[in-house]
Amino acid sequence: MSVAKPGRVAYINARVLDPATNRDAPGEVLTSGEEIVEISTKLFDGKLPADVEVVDCDGMCLAPGLVDMRVQLREPGEEHKESLKSAGEAAVASGVTTMVCLPNTNPIMDDEPTLEFVARRARLLALTKVYCYGAITKGLQGKELAEMGLLAEAGALAFTDATRAVADAQVMRRALQYGATFGLMIVQHPEEPTLATGVMNAGEIATRMGLSGIPREAEIIMLERDIRLVAMTGGRYHAAHISTADSVEIIAKAKADGLKVTCDTAPFYFALNELSVSDYRTFAKLSPPLRADEDRRAIVEGLKSGVIDAIASDHAPQDSDSKRLPFPQAAFGGSGLETLLAVSLDLYHNGDMTLLDVIRRLTSAPAALLGLEAGRLAKGSKADLIIFDPNQGWKVIADKFKSKSKNSPFDGRPVQGRVLRTVIDGRTVFDALPNQPAQPAAKRAAKA
Repeated sequence: MSVAKPGRVAYINARVLDPATNRDAPGEVLTSGEEIVEISTKLFDGKLPADVEVVDCDGMCLAPGLVDMRVQLREPGEEHKESLKSAGEAAVASGVTTMVCLPNTNPIMDDEPTLEFVARRARLLALTKVYCYGAITKGLQGKELAEMGLLAEAGALAFTDATRAVADAQVMRRALQYGATFGLMIVQHPEEPTLATGVMNAGEIATRMGLSGIPREAEIIMLERDIRLVAMTGGRYHAAHISTADSVEIIAKAKADGLKVTCDTAPFYFALNELSVSDYRTFAKLSPPLRADEDRRAIVEGLKSGVIDAIASDHAPQDSDSKRLPFPQAAFGGSGLETLLAVSLDLYHNGDMTLLDVIRRLTSAPAALLGLEAGRLAKGSKADLIIFDPNQGWKVIADKFKSKSKNSPFDGRPVQGRVLRTVIDGRTVFDALPNQPAQPAAKRAAKA
């Protein structure tokens, strides 16, 4: 299947948002082929050249494509839950132009062939750009280090055991030491497994519902241990999807002490609390679990202060059979790609953060953490960009998701913020601008 090379495109009458340069102003962007070639207040003083396609943004926001640093793709091995194609279509419809997948596929990404398979499949689909994490330990078993050096050479951006914590302190110490030697980042799911044996946040609500609880201390203890190991080794450490007030304080102190520590969170943890599971709603059964509202508010404060570096979707797709079970038996996880931007924009609409700061947590910040040339609008950079209306309201209806996973803890929630166009390497892969019907990327490519 051949895809026509894009020509010159002028995006005019836009509100240009570029967190990397703190730009939030009216402007215009010119792309040529796969690259951005000009950004200015006014591209052309007179008549537009005949060979330039014009896209009138009509005052909408033009921003870098979103960089989602925590996605479970399920392919290879569990394509009935999600495939690279379905995840890619969900991503481009949501403004995600780059995503990084966890290594908990089947087979696990603890060797080069599996990692290369995913990268090759993503290139062939020509949807969202896909990068991979490598496994810290072989088989994600937490016992023996994987060949991290070879995986890094094969393209692994960082290393994680996905949804499992590296519980053995000696193994984590060795991983951080090895990472420090070669400049590799270790990403931890901070949850002490011997404490994380419940199904929801421990507390009064869990007791009333008769459900076993996961105490906040499961996250806190693991973080405190890991920070000590970072201080011992000089390693680079990233805590994924933090969910408690204490976690924000621990990471703030580690940063103040000069340690190489960063973190992210997901919209689940600043937009929802444990009340979302009070009717035994399995769509809201997540890992880590939704916490008390004091923790939710602390996560918002952590984003405002900059202690929390990035926002990731934490997309953990499950099939209906895995979720439509009694709460204790239902699988952890929910669909997050298609609500990432809109729910994150709650932080802007509620007055907690500026629009530019919200977009920063979704673009240039995660790109910088992972060393990616993405998440910014600059001359010579790839033309990965989105047009979105931050104020357009809609209702989350999970059954209409492009993802195979139709379970979202935000199902039925009114939100504001809709992606109107997604462009990757200069190619329009999703288009829902007014008077232009949205088209699946596959149809566009077939026409090209």
